[in-house]
Amino acid sequence: MPFAHRHLLGLEGIGREDLLSLLDTAASFKEISQRDIKKVPTLRGKTVVSLFYEPSTRTRASFEIAAKRMSADFVSLSSSTSSVTKGETLLDTARNLAAMAPDAIVLRHSAPGAPQFLAARLGCPIINAGDGAHEHPTQALLDLLTIREHKGRLHGLTVAIVGDILHSRVARSNVFALRTLGAKVRLIGPPTFLPPELRAWGETTHDLHEGVRDADVVMMLRIQLERQGKNFFPSVDEYSHYFCLTERAVGLANPDVIILHPGPMNRGVEIASDVADGPYSVIMDQVTNGIAVRMAVLYLLANRPRTKADLDVEAPTAGPLAARSLATGPLATGPASPPAPPARPARLRRRAG
Repeated sequence: MPFAHRHLLGLEGIGREDLLSLLDTAASFKEISQRDIKKVPTLRGKTVVSLFYEPSTRTRASFEIAAKRMSADFVSLSSSTSSVTKGETLLDTARNLAAMAPDAIVLRHSAPGAPQFLAARLGCPIINAGDGAHEHPTQALLDLLTIREHKGRLHGLTVAIVGDILHSRVARSNVFALRTLGAKVRLIGPPTFLPPELRAWGETTHDLHEGVRDADVVMMLRIQLERQGKNFFPSVDEYSHYFCLTERAVGLANPDVIILHPGPMNRGVEIASDVADGPYSVIMDQVTNGIAVRMAVLYLLANRPRTKADLDVEAPTAGPLAARSLATGPLATGPASPPAPPARPARLRRRAG
């Protein structure tokens, strides 16, 4: 069954069959990275442009490696070395790139909804490499692939996600996909990172030990300090006292539990070094699978034949005022921002019982 979408903007609303198609395609690409000559002509003659407005190591590098392993030409741009520093808006930058006829644009941006904004105005496929606190679909896909490899399934698993849920695009994408594929999700963190609105996503608790008990998978998240406009907890030391994953906490999970982390890790804050490097950790498998997942996404989208609808979209649809509003503030038409937490952080006390 072919992938039914023109873009990959997020995993919310992506159906079970499309998710499994992405995972199966990614699994088939893993063998290429194990060859002596790690290159196939799958995307020969195609051009992929990456446009990153935020720092990245794993995502940016793996998209580039994925494109080059399929023989695509890859152009990497960052906001610090582009005309953005001269005042150019995201829309003008993207339109100039689109005029050069790329076959896909990979975008990372601090504004939630930035990929949707471009997808409505450009004809080429847009791939979301992370937009603010909204979604990070390829990270969630590589997490799913890693879990399925180690567990053999996703349906029926209990997945505990621990940390800064409120600001995490990784958590959002994983919750959407895991629930679609039949996994049970638990969200664990201090009250300021788990407002009541998030209870609709799954079971919630402020007790790390209770949250990881009998879990099949534990996914740790770092504190997203760059997205916080105020203090959400008293101190890093107090946060780590209650929410750092240690060997003692891992011992409460299922005996064959696996530990994931999207990176970058803050050792000793959200995860102890002996856990990050221990036998339950599959963090390096996540990095490896990131290349296969991004190969699959590029293959399914950049190889897609262009239609009349694609060409029609390329006509300008927004004036300079709309473009400037995106460059200077949140998107008026993008996904809603995360719910506001309480004004003052609560003490990080573990709930009794």
